[in-house]
Amino acid sequence: MDFDLQALRGADRYKLLTALVIPRPIAWISTWGENGIANCAPFSFFNLVSDDPPLCAIGINARHDGQIKDTVRNIRHGREFVLNLVDEALARPMRVTGHEFAGDVSEFEMAGLTPVPGTRVRQPRIAEAAASLECVVNRLIAINERQELVIGEVVHLHVKDGVVDPTTLRVSEENYRPIGRLYGNRYCTTRDRFDLPADLPPLPASAPKGDA
Repeated sequence: MDFDLQALRGADRYKLLTALVIPRPIAWISTWGENGIANCAPFSFFNLVSDDPPLCAIGINARHDGQIKDTVRNIRHGREFVLNLVDEALARPMRVTGHEFAGDVSEFEMAGLTPVPGTRVRQPRIAEAAASLECVVNRLIAINERQELVIGEVVHLHVKDGVVDPTTLRVSEENYRPIGRLYGNRYCTTRDRFDLPADLPPLPASAPKGDA
């Protein structure tokens, strides 16, 4: 089965791509609005793209009514943002903040979250988050009138006690349990983890064996 993506409606392209390219990490971005309202919203067109300098990239679409999202407006104005990571404990609050609230409504308040001042940036971080990456804008790229690509440089990192060993800098699989985005209302955990090739789960007898 083949698909000509240019011939598909935008909604169908989105449906196919977001259901196939999974799981995706979630960037839970927090900012201050020009009106002084603390804003946070989740985005799953996201990943790290470099470690030197440490860069992240987030694709942000317009609202369903075609207007730019508060997150984009706030990033354009302040040139900074905080990228909070979502674990299992915060899955429901994250989902709440994904609703398209009016600009004078704080997602922090709607989801029962606590804004905490940043260390290197003027934007708030989510106190309850397992980890928060303070970022300054490296560049903003307008893909089209509905989509913006935000590239940020991470300048400071907050991590909850117990998540990272201060000596080895290893992340605790027991204490850090992030979730990933699948499609629609579907998400996933990272509870099942394995090494390659040592403890790769066995394939069923009917599975193709692949090349040697």
